[in-house]
Amino acid sequence: MVEGNTLGKYLKDRRTKLDPQALGLPTTRRRTAGLRREEVAMRANMSTTWYTWLEQGRGGAPSAAVLDRLSEALLLTPAEREHMYLLALGRSPDVQYKRGDGISPRLQGVLDGFAHSPAFVSTARWDIVGWNKAATAVLADYSKIEPEQRNILKLLFLEQNRQSHFVSWEKVARSLVAIFRGEMVRSGATDAVQSLVDELCEKSAEFRDYWNDNEVMQLGEATKQLMHPEAGMITMELSSFMVDGRPDLKMLVYSPATDEDVAKIKKLMG
Repeated sequence: MVEGNTLGKYLKDRRTKLDPQALGLPTTRRRTAGLRREEVAMRANMSTTWYTWLEQGRGGAPSAAVLDRLSEALLLTPAEREHMYLLALGRSPDVQYKRGDGISPRLQGVLDGFAHSPAFVSTARWDIVGWNKAATAVLADYSKIEPEQRNILKLLFLEQNRQSHFVSWEKVARSLVAIFRGEMVRSGATDAVQSLVDELCEKSAEFRDYWNDNEVMQLGEATKQLMHPEAGMITMELSSFMVDGRPDLKMLVYSPATDEDVAKIKKLMG
């Protein structure tokens, strides 16, 4: 809920910082900087009266749809949009799925900082869009996999030769499908991943069965055991992190559990 008129002050501050000329609006007869109330209302497809009430702290809390229109009208950044939601509704906006084909150099640098811990970044579709050298050595050389096949679920269910790398493959597969279902809804990517779900249901009887179970789980810290064809059993501790400013991306880091596991990974990396 709105506390006092904090939202109104924020809206006024944002509109006074916009440049009318840059937005194709007339600049004559303006006593103050920025946009007029009626101009913001027009850009947000709402009445001037309703917008004026919002700035005055009247009329109750606006809906999420109104806030989204105001965000576009005021050219808010994602951080500014989230701040407006917190002021108006006391919560963050619903996550908006973004399709991304890569990661920033800075994020790649974070991955590379995990010298002997396999780490990668995936999207809400679980497409792998970034990885480090340790991941290449231990998990897979993703650079040699076509981008459209570089997907966690596709590799797990459609690549038979990879299934033998997992200890208790069925348990791992069931839990990943349940986690995927939960993340799909949370990220707002339901429509975007439907084609992936349809493809996996068609090509994998196991995925279809697990998907139809309608189980939901959360991805948390866990211990994973991988049977590597060269190094043998490697035990790793999994941690996951959301990428700041990109709720559609997450980073997974597999830290070797023991010194022996570190030594195995170092040997694989050469």
